[in-house]
Amino acid sequence: MAEDGQDFRGFVQEFIDSEFGHIKSLHNVESILRKVEEDKKGLEDQLSTVSSEVPKKIEGAVQDAKNSVHHIKDITQQQTQITDDITRHLTQTQPIKEDLAQFTTQVEEAERYVQYIRWLTFFEETSNDIQQSVLVNSLGGAVNFFAEMFDICEVLQKSRCEKLVQFSNSTILFWHRILKDKLSSEFEEVVKQLGWPFLGVATHIPPRVPRPTHLELTFRLETLFEQLLKIQIPDTLGKRRSSQPSPGSDEADRPFLLPLQLLLKPLRKRFKFHFTGSKQTNALDKPEWYLTQILGWIRDHTDFLDHHIQPLLNRAGYPHVEAKLEFTRGLLMLVADKLAQDMESLLYDEHLFSHTVDEVLLFDRELRGSYSYPASQPGVLHVLTVQDTFHRWITVERKFAVEKMDLLFSSETAWTSQYGDIEDVDDMKTGECAEGFMTLMLALTDRYKPLPSAANKLEFLDLQLELLDDFRIRLTQVMKSEAQDPLGSTFLSILNAVNYVISVLREWSETVFFLQLQYSRAEQYRVRAGSDLPLPQDPDLSSLQGAVFDELITLFQLLRTDMLSVVSNLVFTEMKARSKDYKDEKWLGLPSDKEYISRAVSASACPLLLLLKDRLHLLQLQLAPSLFCQVWQRLADIINLYIMEEIILTNHFNEGGAAQLQFDMTRNLYPLFGEYTPRPDNYFKDVKEACVLLNLKPGSAMLLQEMLNKALHGSKIDPNTEKESPEKVLMDMGVFKLSAQQAEKVLNLRANWATGKKGRT
Repeated sequence: MAEDGQDFRGFVQEFIDSEFGHIKSLHNVESILRKVEEDKKGLEDQLSTVSSEVPKKIEGAVQDAKNSVHHIKDITQQQTQITDDITRHLTQTQPIKEDLAQFTTQVEEAERYVQYIRWLTFFEETSNDIQQSVLVNSLGGAVNFFAEMFDICEVLQKSRCEKLVQFSNSTILFWHRILKDKLSSEFEEVVKQLGWPFLGVATHIPPRVPRPTHLELTFRLETLFEQLLKIQIPDTLGKRRSSQPSPGSDEADRPFLLPLQLLLKPLRKRFKFHFTGSKQTNALDKPEWYLTQILGWIRDHTDFLDHHIQPLLNRAGYPHVEAKLEFTRGLLMLVADKLAQDMESLLYDEHLFSHTVDEVLLFDRELRGSYSYPASQPGVLHVLTVQDTFHRWITVERKFAVEKMDLLFSSETAWTSQYGDIEDVDDMKTGECAEGFMTLMLALTDRYKPLPSAANKLEFLDLQLELLDDFRIRLTQVMKSEAQDPLGSTFLSILNAVNYVISVLREWSETVFFLQLQYSRAEQYRVRAGSDLPLPQDPDLSSLQGAVFDELITLFQLLRTDMLSVVSNLVFTEMKARSKDYKDEKWLGLPSDKEYISRAVSASACPLLLLLKDRLHLLQLQLAPSLFCQVWQRLADIINLYIMEEIILTNHFNEGGAAQLQFDMTRNLYPLFGEYTPRPDNYFKDVKEACVLLNLKPGSAMLLQEMLNKALHGSKIDPNTEKESPEKVLMDMGVFKLSAQQAEKVLNLRANWATGKKGRT
């Protein structure tokens, strides 16, 4: 039992230690127990208090809820009562409301009648005022009354009273015609006294008249000009008058201001008098007559328009209207009408048609260049883009271009450069045929460049591409007929022509005009393909891929490559035929340097060296520098491989043979090309490096051969051991291009080993 008590005591102690921490003795357990009992009692008292108070609070909350329900019921009853009262009141007042609405409608209708009568009265009274002013010859007052009437007329355009709108418009038009006739007659009289129109040399200066009279005329001109602007009305009265044209309006259809119309009137009469009907000046074969006349009128009247009319427009509130520009636009309308009328007859005569087109293009160029007519303003070229006229134009251009090509190719001097005798003028060494054709293409570009429509420009571009391809085919045909003599002047001139066309087309491809056409063509393809991807309004020319001439340039490049190959191969064939003796030279039996006072070129090498020198000189004289550079570089590559494969690798060399080969190369072959490059040996790297290996001292050659043999046929070399790398050793000796295998083959061609034995083959 004692043991059980001790176990229990130990258990309790362990329990207390685990729950309350380590306690050295249990003497304090009783005090802890008392404290716990006190805490327990306190908690029971609190629970008893809560149990007695909570029901009271719940009862209070329930009572508040009941009171709220009763209050809501009272409010609901009040709402129902008020709703019933409102409904009853509305029912009682509905007849009164209907009577009042009907009465209000009648009042509003009566007010509209009154207002309608007021407008009619206004127009009647204002018309009387205008009439009285006209009768007393007070046009200024009449114009002011008219302007007031017109402002009201514009306000009424939004009215649904159609009859009133029609009446106001009719009244405005009636008085407009009357005032316009009176003011126009006075205005025409005033400008006539000032000398308008000016039709002679220096007649744009008003005539010398007494000072008071001139001042009076100037004052009357200003007054009438302002009055004419005040009675200006739009072509469509439903369109509100604005001091500026609406965005997107057609510039060609924009109406002229009244005073400017009157200034143009006498010139229109003169133009129709001289250039319509049966007058001798109305000649289909002389379009330059009326075109020159128009330019003369613009020139003669510019000073008066700038110094007298433009200030009047500025003061009248039309600073955006340029007098000279509007005057020119009015005259151009006469030219456009005349051209459109003449085209019906010109279409059947290609020479008259072509002459007219030339004169119109020249007229447009001079108009925009010498007379500063803006490119944004409509000219007369749109007449040439009417469907039938434009197709006829394309046909005529194609026919004349083909005829011009026929003449160029049939000329006796077709393949002769007209600048051949003048140095530093024609680096391309272009024959008359190619230069004349590209001049023709440039002229064609200048002809269609000012056309207003991108679609029309693209059609001309297609014609241009067609003609360029036709020219390429013709060059190919002539080239094939001259293929039996590739070094002849005709064949080489054709090669120069092909190179010249490529150069020009590349230059054109980078111009803004053809980049814009490329963008327009891309947009055209997108539309045809039905793509919905939007294109920016301002084209980003830098992002365009390719150019309009890319396909043609590629075709011309192929032709150039073929012709260069023919020339290079012919020279190489001739050189190969003269190299047989040199190839069969006894390289194993030639004396060493010790036996020569000074070495000379091998006698067997002279024929081929002389041939090369002669052919290179001929090609340099006949070909453009860029072409000749390609030819001699091609020849250098071919000769390098030929000497390496057919002469070096097929023979064996003693010390004298290796020295002679190196002498022939470094002192004779390389200098032939040294005229065209400061380092000709760079184009004969195989031969140069083979000569280095063949002329190594025997000891160095044996060591190098052993290393190569070990590297290529023996154990593998540690790549980390840089000094044992054959490539590194070869580079130290000046051999960079030949591989280790090729270097071994060359070394095996040596016969001057230290043992006196011939190297392994």
